[in-house]
Amino acid sequence: MKRTPQTKKTLPVKATSKAIPKKNVPQKRGSKTKAKQSKITSGTILKYSVLLLVASFIIAAAYQYRNGFLYYLGFKTNKRISVITKEERKIADLRLYEIVTRHKNKVFGFDVSHYQGIINWDSIERTKGDFPLDFVFIRATAGTNANDTQFKTNWRKAKQAGFIRGAYHYYRPDENSVKQAANFIKTVTLKRGDLPPVLDIEKVSRRQNMDSLKSGLRKWLAKVEKHYGVKPIIYSGESYYTDFLKEEFADYNLWIANYSFFEEEIRKEWLFWQFTDKGSIKGIEGNVDVNIYNGQLTELDNLRIK
Repeated sequence: MKRTPQTKKTLPVKATSKAIPKKNVPQKRGSKTKAKQSKITSGTILKYSVLLLVASFIIAAAYQYRNGFLYYLGFKTNKRISVITKEERKIADLRLYEIVTRHKNKVFGFDVSHYQGIINWDSIERTKGDFPLDFVFIRATAGTNANDTQFKTNWRKAKQAGFIRGAYHYYRPDENSVKQAANFIKTVTLKRGDLPPVLDIEKVSRRQNMDSLKSGLRKWLAKVEKHYGVKPIIYSGESYYTDFLKEEFADYNLWIANYSFFEEEIRKEWLFWQFTDKGSIKGIEGNVDVNIYNGQLTELDNLRIK
């Protein structure tokens, strides 16, 4: 009998509506991801740190010079023209008026030399300007044989204009100290009512060590004090005085130059503080150094030569 072939039976597959979930296989971090993270860590953080620093600086400046900003926003009407740019003048005036506001009980003055050219002393508003001016220091000599070309004129006219006047000598470290003192003495005649003589020292010597320089300063001070019968004042920048003179010359009255943005008030150890070299005074062309005396007018009168 012939057999018919049998077909192979297959089992039915059950249909399902849910897909088989795929396993979460962790991806490997490549160099591209690392570079991106590195960029975020260094670049972004640095950028925001700088922005934060700038913002903090602006806020600090606005607070520190708040009186000056208010002055400019609503009260300053007659702006003076100067050789510096308008923005530089605005910043300089902001600081000046902030300092003036903080020292209303002090006495203000300025100092000049031939660098200010010919001064119109009659035009200087002693009491009607932006702040009262009562004293002036005038450069007389420099080194062993140099005289300020405007000293005689400035010296005479300052007194005629009613200022309390003082004279200073610019010390040259590499020149003979005794001859420098003789140059000052020969040039300057101090009278009753004048301020004590001033020694201006700002430079270090290129030929001698600091001990020799200090010895020369001592000789100048001693010779000048003996001649005028009054102890001189020392003028210098704050850093120069702190680094080189503080220990040996602490017994002298100080006139310190410090234009720091963060220096807000005169220190108790400073007799005079030159707080800006960008002042603007009617009657004087260009920038002028402005100073504060650490006391009231009656105390300044007591400092004058009797």
